[in-house]
Amino acid sequence: MNVNCPTCKKEVVWSTDNEFRPFCSKRCKLIDLGEWASESNVIKGENLKPNLTGHIDEFDIEEMLGEQLNEQFFKE
Repeated sequence: MNVNCPTCKKEVVWSTDNEFRPFCSKRCKLIDLGEWASESNVIKGENLKPNLTGHIDEFDIEEMLGEQLNEQFFKE
């Protein structure tokens, strides 16, 4: 099966022989990684509330999960 490289769109064979699949090369794989690291690529979703350091801690996660469970089980 052939797929297009997500970075350069070059057609590549989807095979276990291609160590960089679905990318055509290490270069394209690293370009994609850099885009995720710089947040050029993101997955849209609910914004999380950062604490003062700008990081999300386990208490923030527990609070969010609790809110989601309450919404799920106590819908009117």
